[in-house]
Amino acid sequence: MAKLYFHYATMNAGKSTMLLQASYNYRERGMRTVIFIAALDDRAGAGKVASRIGLSSDAIPFGPADDLFAQIEAMHAEEPVACVFVDEAQFLSAEQVWQLARVSDRIGVPVMAYGLRTDFQGKLFPGSHELLAIADELREVRTICHCGRKATMVVRIGADGEVVHEGAQVEVGGNDRYVSLCRRHWEGRLRCD
Repeated sequence: MAKLYFHYATMNAGKSTMLLQASYNYRERGMRTVIFIAALDDRAGAGKVASRIGLSSDAIPFGPADDLFAQIEAMHAEEPVACVFVDEAQFLSAEQVWQLARVSDRIGVPVMAYGLRTDFQGKLFPGSHELLAIADELREVRTICHCGRKATMVVRIGADGEVVHEGAQVEVGGNDRYVSLCRRHWEGRLRCD
């Protein structure tokens, strides 16, 4: 039976690497996969998923108004899809998460979503909130804080190198903008003004 999976972590845990490796494993066996990425994340170029270790793949960009179920259903009708992968899943809308659940429930295609659980203020992203609520399987991808403990939080760094305490929930960036920390160090960094 197909399932909706949510692989979540902080920044720099290897989520995109895992996604690309899993997709490659399907393709190596002659199975078709479809990869989606949030359109607002163009760090690797529009319609590209890339990892920090150099792996990359073309992907279909999605925006908040896109009907992912309809897109996947049409693609599957043309040629069977063995698995759907979604990078930056935190940027899905709640309705899109339900659309992905319908892909696994009605079409019978597994969906593997990879994304952040929380933002720099420790708040759930809308897509992550819905995935945590309805995904069939939750899998934490672990990375470490500079102290060696498990990193579960992320801070945003401003142009001046200081921790940012306020701002828009969504601001795309990489190592230059975000640092993954354990909860203890995250809380300390937020209070260190």
